[in-house]
Amino acid sequence: MKNITVAVPDDVYARARVHAAEAGTSVSNLVANFLRTVAADTDDEFARLVALQRQVQSSVVGFSARDNVSRDEAHDRAPR
Repeated sequence: MKNITVAVPDDVYARARVHAAEAGTSVSNLVANFLRTVAADTDDEFARLVALQRQVQSSVVGFSARDNVSRDEAHDRAPR
């Protein structure tokens, strides 16, 4: 487990202490729970993007690199 130092305005800390006391926990636990939530949301977003990538890749049917135009054709400019 890592310890971190966070600077917050005095009034924010005071309200956080009150909230923590009402919840029967500490400010440290409030922050740790918040960071766990952020990390879980990040993991969920990554999993969602991986699933979307797989879905898109599976929906591309009949694509072949040999069907692409050559490099010369792709860069050929029509006369103006």
